[in-house]
Amino acid sequence: MPSPFAPVILLLAVMTMSRTAMAADPAQPHTNKGIVAAYAGAPAKVSLSADDEAKLTAGQMVQKQAQTGNGGHAVAFMNINATPEKVWSKITSFANYPSWVDSVSKCTTYKKEGSLIYVDFVLSVMGFGVQYYIKHDHQPAQGYMTWTLDYSRLSDLDDSVGYWRVTALSPTVTRLEYSVDIRFKGWIPGFVQEMISSKGLTTATTWVKKQSEL
Repeated sequence: MPSPFAPVILLLAVMTMSRTAMAADPAQPHTNKGIVAAYAGAPAKVSLSADDEAKLTAGQMVQKQAQTGNGGHAVAFMNINATPEKVWSKITSFANYPSWVDSVSKCTTYKKEGSLIYVDFVLSVMGFGVQYYIKHDHQPAQGYMTWTLDYSRLSDLDDSVGYWRVTALSPTVTRLEYSVDIRFKGWIPGFVQEMISSKGLTTATTWVKKQSEL
């Protein structure tokens, strides 16, 4: 009779093999130079309905998302009771991400060049690790920070492109906008994909709000 734990054992075995195959390496270039279109300057504005605006004013998060191929695109909005300067100070405090953000086990800035900030991220979801290197272009005077993978380093993600937008609505209220478009490579469990893309969307906005309003 097959063991009742066989499916679990098989899943763990596949995850172990996948972890072995997915080996991020800062000494090797990435397998592509970008398969998701990067942002050239400020991201285009996203339209919000009157209902969306009412929800945001009431303190709720508004999100829009769609799965595309082997990844997904998502955008979230939230109003925060803090100045843009304070919100940016939290977003760019990468060293604090492991303490502030669920599933982030490591976050290290390894290079800065003008407006460019390069960060090594490691996510851990139920023991499954995903490591990737991000190149941010921080333009706070224009209200945004875009990113792509750092293609000079090998990441476990196939690609990741996104942005933060921070807009003052009043002297004490800021609109936060977060968007991410992710492509996965190899085999990654569905729950890990969901954590990184759709659930990560909610996590990203709520932790910034929490830390900014302290």
